Amino acid sequence: MAENGLIADLVLRGGRVHVLDAEDTRATAVAVTDGRIVAVGADTDMTPLIGVGTEVVELDGRALLPGINDAHLHASWLGALWPQTVFGGPQLPADGPLSTTREQRREALLRAAEVMSSLGITSYTEPGIGTGEDDGPTGCFGSEVLEIYRELADEGALRQRVTLLLLFGLLDGAASTTDVLDGIAAADTATADPRSLRIAGLKVFADGIPPMRSAYIHGTYVDGSHGELLLDGADDRERERRLHEIVLAAQRAGLQIAVHATGDRAIDVFVQAVGAAQDEHPADLRHYLVHADLLRDETIPALVRQGMGATLQAGIAAFTAEWAGSAFADDDGPAMWPLEHLVRAGAPFTLSSDAPVMAPDWRAELAAADRLLGAASDPVARLHELLRRITAVPAWQDHAEDWKGTVEVGKVADLVVLSEDPDEVGAQGLPGILIERTYLGGAVVYDAATAPVAN
Repeated sequence: MAENGLIADLVLRGGRVHVLDAEDTRATAVAVTDGRIVAVGADTDMTPLIGVGTEVVELDGRALLPGINDAHLHASWLGALWPQTVFGGPQLPADGPLSTTREQRREALLRAAEVMSSLGITSYTEPGIGTGEDDGPTGCFGSEVLEIYRELADEGALRQRVTLLLLFGLLDGAASTTDVLDGIAAADTATADPRSLRIAGLKVFADGIPPMRSAYIHGTYVDGSHGELLLDGADDRERERRLHEIVLAAQRAGLQIAVHATGDRAIDVFVQAVGAAQDEHPADLRHYLVHADLLRDETIPALVRQGMGATLQAGIAAFTAEWAGSAFADDDGPAMWPLEHLVRAGAPFTLSSDAPVMAPDWRAELAAADRLLGAASDPVARLHELLRRITAVPAWQDHAEDWKGTVEVGKVADLVVLSEDPDEVGAQGLPGILIERTYLGGAVVYDAATAPVAN
């Protein structure tokens, strides 16, 4: 590199660099040019790349990770509510729209971006924006929000890389199959720069949640009910057919589909629908489950075989465990949140906050996930497994594993500097680590020393 005359714009050295690739590589220094990583290795490897114009950052033993990728985060809602959250924070305000004007919606997205930058988040998935919520009760998810996202992207004002899913029904509510199919047929996914804003596909709500006894399950709740799919249809069988129709239409259109499915029966219907759609029209679209609370062990092999993913929220699991368990008879409750089985099967699942249901803090999320996994494996290996679930694996879900998600040469320089090494404090110590600096494409978007934001 030095022989070719390459001089880096930025060198960070003297740290503990966690590459988070499949080999779990470690290094001490990174060099960046034109927003991309050009070298990863020892401090001495960077010496030939340092010139008069190179900014050299001495990490002094601090840790460097790939930027955090929250695979399921409602930024428009987060910004409108913050610092309040649905669970684990101050009480919600009185019912009513949170955003009523275009200016308020733009401000909400910009506020959420500041919060995320302060937490080291450089990418996220906005899971559900579109016409289905144009008359929604919060004012946070309608098609005007999509227009604002496009506007911010065109201005170069996005502080994270955004993957967005379209929504043709109500958030957390029912959808007309006709509306969803018409939405798929008319979907405009083109953006000026997909690495800044990418419209990947659509979000569908298959069912509700176990605590409310609205998840669609094989068995029954304590009251004898079993929930139902949130699609139109005269009975369970017809509603299941409708979900199959939607998945097939998305598959044919080349759109990734993320389905909110928490009940084991809703999950199984979706996984079966994906299998049938892939048989009819093979394509690597990486459809995925959202939440998957009651995912059965016997369903996981099909998930892996079909190249599907899942995004889970350990923080929500911890917060709602007792409430969810009360929906079932003591001797007949299904297993919930099978993180250990997903890890063992090699399933590409991600961990996410679902902010603002919980705060968008990956440190607390990984600590909660570590408690769910238990202490059956080496704690450092387990920690790095979890770290990959908020960096490298979400990049795979975004079809972006070749250019983001790890600290490797050729990838974008989306980086986060931590006050301490996660290996030293362990998963349970993560909430005490401070985010000191966040880089997006090699540019500082948060610096605790100059723009402190309460974490």
